[in-house]
Amino acid sequence: MSPEDFDRLQTLVATRTGNRLRRDRMNLAEHRLGPVARRAGFDSVDTMLATLWSKPVAGLAWDVIESQLNGETWFRRDREAFLTMSQELLPALSQARRGQTLRIWSAGCSTGQEAWSLAMCALDLNLDVEVVGSDLNRIALQKAHKGAYTGFEIQRGLAAGTMVRWFRPEGELWTADDTLKQVVRFERLNLLDTPSADDEAPRFDVIFCRHVLIGMEPAARALVLQGLERRLVDDGCLFLAPSENLNGESLAFRPVSGRRGLHVKSPTFLQDAA
Repeated sequence: MSPEDFDRLQTLVATRTGNRLRRDRMNLAEHRLGPVARRAGFDSVDTMLATLWSKPVAGLAWDVIESQLNGETWFRRDREAFLTMSQELLPALSQARRGQTLRIWSAGCSTGQEAWSLAMCALDLNLDVEVVGSDLNRIALQKAHKGAYTGFEIQRGLAAGTMVRWFRPEGELWTADDTLKQVVRFERLNLLDTPSADDEAPRFDVIFCRHVLIGMEPAARALVLQGLERRLVDDGCLFLAPSENLNGESLAFRPVSGRRGLHVKSPTFLQDAA
């Protein structure tokens, strides 16, 4: 892949996802494009990109874009966040939402392990819950929807007892139990597509959007945070990754002292919005 092709690829990915590819990862970008070119019937990455630049096709463009997204995830990643959820937040929400279904969103869920982990947390406490996992990557979402993982994937983050309780062996894979599947659903969503102010879609009590913002350009981060604020109830909670510091980028959220990654809506923002 030429530097010129990489520059065009970088612009394409940034425009559609807000992520800026690093030039020192040009070889990685080309490596990830290899399977896309083969599936699309091209004899090389260069030929595929030349075709895309000369005659843009939405389907191929999205295949190219999605190949560059970092989809690494595992069960109960950043365990501290899940301890806060199960030991503090979910019990408090169950008291505040008596008789109501708790709604949790895993935004940028990749292959689904986070969404299943959140469902397990709630069901372990016998709570009525709905978990929505969303991502831009269609191939990752297919895997998430199946809920089937290899032995390595299932043991990465889950204790043996938890694995046996919530997953069933099917050949060489472990598949999510029907009880889990009844409360979890997945959908394709671009976080840059922010909901309008009059959007009447149900809002969420808790949003996990972790390891998503860190690779985004500032303008894209602001847009995503705006959308998250609109989808979160006023007394809800937002979890970012421990390494993701807002640094004043959003006036809507403030960090919770002593709980890394946990944010709530700012009282000042709520007053101004009212």
